[in-house]
Amino acid sequence: MPSFFDTNILIYAVDHTEPIKQSKARELLERETATGNAIISTQVLQEFYSASTLKLKKPLNKLVAEKIVEELMTLVVKQIDARIILAAIKRNQSDQVSFWDALIIETALVAGARILWSEDMQHGREFDGLKILNPFK
Repeated sequence: MPSFFDTNILIYAVDHTEPIKQSKARELLERETATGNAIISTQVLQEFYSASTLKLKKPLNKLVAEKIVEELMTLVVKQIDARIILAAIKRNQSDQVSFWDALIIETALVAGARILWSEDMQHGREFDGLKILNPFK
């Protein structure tokens, strides 16, 4: 089943200061990648690079983060376009989610995902057949 990864799950996969979450995030990512089900977006790639080099307790070296982004680019990567942005604006207005979360949701839907792995969004909530799951629950 196609599944979309929010940035926070990818960040945990490289965060050595959170060993339990790191292990769970890596296991999930490896499993979904092995089955060809892992999907991300250009937004996720951008956020990953920024967060991994600036926001971690022990930020990644920029060259290391760049290499990881290159590896992530081997997954299915959905390009955000104007149609997705407009849909995210409407979702933000109708469903009381932040614009950035709405952009993730809309991109996941357009990419055909049925699961959105995220720690930040409401576990179990559904949007047009897309279910939010927190792998750390």
